[in-house]
Amino acid sequence: MKKLILFSFLLLTALTGTAQTAVQTAQSDNSWRKAVSQFTVVRTGTGYMNEADFTEFLDRAEGMHKRPGIFKMFTARPVKFYERWGMWPTLALILFGGLALNLTPCVLPMIPVNLTIIGAGAQSESRRKGFALGAVYGLGITVVYGILGLAVVLGGAKFGALNANPWFNLGIAAIFLALALAMFNVFHIDLTKLHRHLNRRQVEEEFLAAFSIGGLSALLAGACVAPVVIAVLLLSGNLYTNGVHAGLALPFVLGLGMALPWPFAGAGLSFLPKPGRWMEWVKRGFGVLILVLAIYYGMLGGRLLIARLAPPGGEEHLVFCNGQNTCFHDMLNEAFAAGQPVLIDFWADWCKNCHAMDSTTFEAPDIKNRLTQYKVLKFDATNYKESPAKEILDHFGVMGLPTYIILKPVKGE
Repeated sequence: MKKLILFSFLLLTALTGTAQTAVQTAQSDNSWRKAVSQFTVVRTGTGYMNEADFTEFLDRAEGMHKRPGIFKMFTARPVKFYERWGMWPTLALILFGGLALNLTPCVLPMIPVNLTIIGAGAQSESRRKGFALGAVYGLGITVVYGILGLAVVLGGAKFGALNANPWFNLGIAAIFLALALAMFNVFHIDLTKLHRHLNRRQVEEEFLAAFSIGGLSALLAGACVAPVVIAVLLLSGNLYTNGVHAGLALPFVLGLGMALPWPFAGAGLSFLPKPGRWMEWVKRGFGVLILVLAIYYGMLGGRLLIARLAPPGGEEHLVFCNGQNTCFHDMLNEAFAAGQPVLIDFWADWCKNCHAMDSTTFEAPDIKNRLTQYKVLKFDATNYKESPAKEILDHFGVMGLPTYIILKPVKGE
């Protein structure tokens, strides 16, 4: 009898605890939604912005209207731009935007690897061969970048979220480490000493390597969210929803723009001097750069893996508001009570543009001064699939990181 009473008591305690947890979770969920409902979204921005761009972003949020350029008109309101100007100007801007993606922090470090693959295959060959090799490299970019875009438009994924996976980053680190060791002649990968007379199998392997590295570049570029990327995804989704299925091709057009320079780069590299002693020094220089990339991705993968294994909590989470505590709605309530606008900075540990913004734009004295009038809330979306972080990201329509949301209190509340 005593055992039965004890068992009943323990069962009741467990059920009560479960019910309390459910109530607390519901209250927490309702708390942030209630806090957000006190504000209206006045401006949304994405991707890396330099000081001038971020100043203009704040100006527009504060009603200081300036006539934007045609490219900024597209990135700000892609659907309106398409409705006004039509498909061909829109496609032209998307191609131009894709071309500009080659200057993002995610793509620039890949240039030594790109030149190694394309240059090695094109060296001592014809310009036609170099152009073809660069085109295949660009094809890899176009296909993979387009698939990443489709995953966001059709599947509701977050652009660049693949880079949130620790195993992906550790795998990239292993690939770069192997390439770096090959550059130092630790072992041989036949990339830099291809001969003029290649058999068919060697030619196939050469082009397959170019296509694969192009796809890898697109995967890494996917970590960098630029305004044009979000604009293209929004327009693509809008067209598809309204029955224009051709809109699904827009992410591939963006990838094509990113791929445009590489056939010409391959054609130019085909006229490099014959391999010699100078080539060994170039190889070592590229090897150092690739080794730095391997270390970076290895450290990033390690940090993400530790973050997954470690339990949440601590002072850091109180600062960055990653959804595991109440600071998100607490800070919103504080801002509302003070009648203060809010800047939400959605960032992640795996987001290169986020770190670039923190070390450049947000360190600028003028920007720091402007942000004193805002309640700045840095929302850690590293674990973007966890609740309630997922629900908060979905609520604000965040498609990639970094994303900046400016909220203003609703009057009369």
